[in-house]
Amino acid sequence: MKKQLLSTTAIAAGLAMAAPAGAQEWDMTWGGYYTAHVAYASVDSNTAALAGSDFDGVDTYGEAQISFTPSVTLDNGLTFGVNVEYETKNNAAAFVDTSFMTIEHERLGRIELGNTDSVGYKMIVSAPQVDGSLWINSPSISGFIPLSAGVGGNLPWNFQQAALSSFTEVLGNEQVPRISYYSPSFSGLTLGISYAATVTDTAFSAANSPGKAGNNGGVNRNIGVTDVVDIAAAYERSFNGIDLNLAARYGMAESNIAGTSDPDVWTVGGTLGFAGFVFGGSYGENDNGGLMPDEEGWSLGITYDFAGPWLIGLDTYQGEWKGTGAGSGDKAEYEAYQIIASRDLGPGVNWTVYGIYAEGTVNGDAGGTFAAIAGGPVANTSVEGTIIGTSINLSF
Repeated sequence: MKKQLLSTTAIAAGLAMAAPAGAQEWDMTWGGYYTAHVAYASVDSNTAALAGSDFDGVDTYGEAQISFTPSVTLDNGLTFGVNVEYETKNNAAAFVDTSFMTIEHERLGRIELGNTDSVGYKMIVSAPQVDGSLWINSPSISGFIPLSAGVGGNLPWNFQQAALSSFTEVLGNEQVPRISYYSPSFSGLTLGISYAATVTDTAFSAANSPGKAGNNGGVNRNIGVTDVVDIAAAYERSFNGIDLNLAARYGMAESNIAGTSDPDVWTVGGTLGFAGFVFGGSYGENDNGGLMPDEEGWSLGITYDFAGPWLIGLDTYQGEWKGTGAGSGDKAEYEAYQIIASRDLGPGVNWTVYGIYAEGTVNGDAGGTFAAIAGGPVANTSVEGTIIGTSINLSF
């Protein structure tokens, strides 16, 4: 499979050399967004770490991103481009979140080369959500409710895994150096494949991960978790006033850590739109091979687009962690519900109001799966919260 990916790259490079550019000029495009939330939260918890805490009240939350996407199209029809995303969140230090090159042709497909998410992450379809929310199908909700074990809650707050989001990766790897190929659309069907040498820098990567920096010492495939392969398929078609959008993905890697097995992930999802309504959902599982708790989760939601500027939605996400080995009976759960309404105020300006309820529970921890993560006993604990909020969202 790795040889096929390298062959695809070689074909694209050969086509580029076959017909040199004429007087083309680069299209120096850029864009981005800023979203600012103001919300009231009411929180209840019985974890030991949060004893005596008071999280009730008004708070703010913000995210910003600038994207640079210059490109040039040559006489042979190949388009070369760069995608660099500069991101900041919650007043944290800004950082380059994504950085990769693209090579694209309408009849040959698209190659991405650099630090970015896999084809499975990018192509999967989930329950429809209204822009401007806190995205309950994502860890962003922790901006107001301390569900994460890292801040005294009781849930493992690992990114890009099925208990928290439909948008999953093998072991939750995030924008590691990889090569991806997307086929052209064949009557609505698009296929994709990705390869990364290893996963994000974590304990199960040891010193073997290039992380987001990349270009640092190569990859020893006898240690850590290596050879991450993702495949995905998406189908999009409109007929008789109905919009259908389906997707499925599978990802796997090789574990070189004693006492563990190879991790993998799979997710399916779809939406159906008609007469202003969009209804859909997803289901996914992360089998983490004993490196982390196994995870699964599903989403379900519906939106309605009024004839005017308003869009409303209702959705839920339900996730579960399961211990392995001696902790095979351990279990934690995440559930969230959201009602939301959004109004366009002008070009790139959007106002949103929403209500959210979310809860994290640990139902069993006899094997110590979640005590080890949370840093203390968390069996039979819960953290729950309600958020009433509004946001202004700028995109440009």
